[in-house]
Amino acid sequence: MAITYDYYRIFYHVAQCQSFTQAAEVLGNNQPNITRCMNNLEQALGCKLFFRSNRGITLTPEGERLYLHVSIACDQLRMGEEEIQRDRSLESGILSIGASETALHLLLLDRLSAFHTRYPGVRLRITNDSTPQAIAALARGQTDCAVVTTPNQAAMPLRETRLLPFHDVLLCGSQYRELASRPRRLKDLEPYPFICMGRGTGTYEFYQRLFARHNLPLRVDTEAATMDQVLPMIRHNLGIGFYSEELASPSVSDGTVYQIPLVEPIPERAVCLIEDTARPQSIAMKALRCLLCEGAPV
Repeated sequence: MAITYDYYRIFYHVAQCQSFTQAAEVLGNNQPNITRCMNNLEQALGCKLFFRSNRGITLTPEGERLYLHVSIACDQLRMGEEEIQRDRSLESGILSIGASETALHLLLLDRLSAFHTRYPGVRLRITNDSTPQAIAALARGQTDCAVVTTPNQAAMPLRETRLLPFHDVLLCGSQYRELASRPRRLKDLEPYPFICMGRGTGTYEFYQRLFARHNLPLRVDTEAATMDQVLPMIRHNLGIGFYSEELASPSVSDGTVYQIPLVEPIPERAVCLIEDTARPQSIAMKALRCLLCEGAPV
């Protein structure tokens, strides 16, 4: 006779209630059916599990040993069900997000603040990576999504959704202030030291392509590990460099850096959400996606 999970579930409640009748009430069943199931379980195991008397039932030594194991299993299953229910209502859960520096400051921090206000029980784990690193971590299944900037190398089964367009501007510090006095061509700037993210980043790739379209090499004098380092380097006159117009605006306004107008237009970039379509999304991830995509360009 095959022993099903239902038999052990019934055994658990009978042992808890010490009564077939009370266990039947808890389970929404009837007493004869509960008794029959326990008789079948005893027959299948080849031993008595209960001492039956007019005062109720108690467990035999074999029943006590079995109950130790069954109670652990039932408690674990109950906790699992409760955890799933909490996740469904977004009362708990965890989200792991890979983010590039620019995407983090242009969009993600504000959206995560709104998400945390709505769903304070969901824990957030944010890794600060370059765009290629964030996409690679997503492809390896180490994160639930990546929020990065273009250009990126997201290929199927990864899916890109553009969230926010932005423009970069060319900046300099006080030592190179004269460059901001009139529009300059990229070729005019070759003699000046240039600050940029290092090779292997989306930003380096973007500007390498831009300079190549104008038949110019991209010579980087100072490589930054993160975009957060670029603006202080420009401010301290280590060179000139590109930075998000929105993020640079306060420093331009207070005169600590200067915008160099360019003759050649700088192509638009975008903050993007990258998802792995080969993996099912958690309820928390679906909720985050809805929030991230609010107001996104069609």
